Amino acid sequence: MKRLIPINNVSDIPKEYKDTPIGLLLEYHNLDRPFETYQNAEMLVGMCMDNRKHLHMPDNFSFIIRTGGANLRYTEFNVSFAIAIGHIGHIALIGHNHCGMVNLASKKKEFINGLVQTGGWNDQLAEDQFMNFAPMFEITNEIDFTLSEVRRLRLRYPKVKIAPMHYLVEDNQLYIIRED
Repeated sequence: MKRLIPINNVSDIPKEYKDTPIGLLLEYHNLDRPFETYQNAEMLVGMCMDNRKHLHMPDNFSFIIRTGGANLRYTEFNVSFAIAIGHIGHIALIGHNHCGMVNLASKKKEFINGLVQTGGWNDQLAEDQFMNFAPMFEITNEIDFTLSEVRRLRLRYPKVKIAPMHYLVEDNQLYIIRED
């Protein structure tokens, strides 16, 4: 928890995010700010596909890309599209605790059995799928991965303000990840 900055009131929002769409996201989600009306997206949210997470924000406020572990490496064209066509200058990258992409190797048997039983695959195809893709999507630690992905995206899109965030499943709150 020392790596997370709780947002319990507006004064907790770090200076670099105040009066930006990132600050508004924190106000909407954590502080129940009344919704404004938006015609166009103000920002991009990259977050995990996990069904336990839901953001509290107005309609049309944000583009959202949901992918395992909030890993945007393989959806970078979508990120570029939001920036280029949607004129997005702010991104919140949101990891969360208890992420299924952590320690994927321990889920190999369950993954294979699930694809066979639920997906109708044969054992070999399911194992090949796991072996080919698990290394691309494995993350070792949710906070460290989010920070590394934010650093990568900042190098790729130097004019875009990108905030590393963490969603705690237990309290459904967003936290800023300390970068120092």
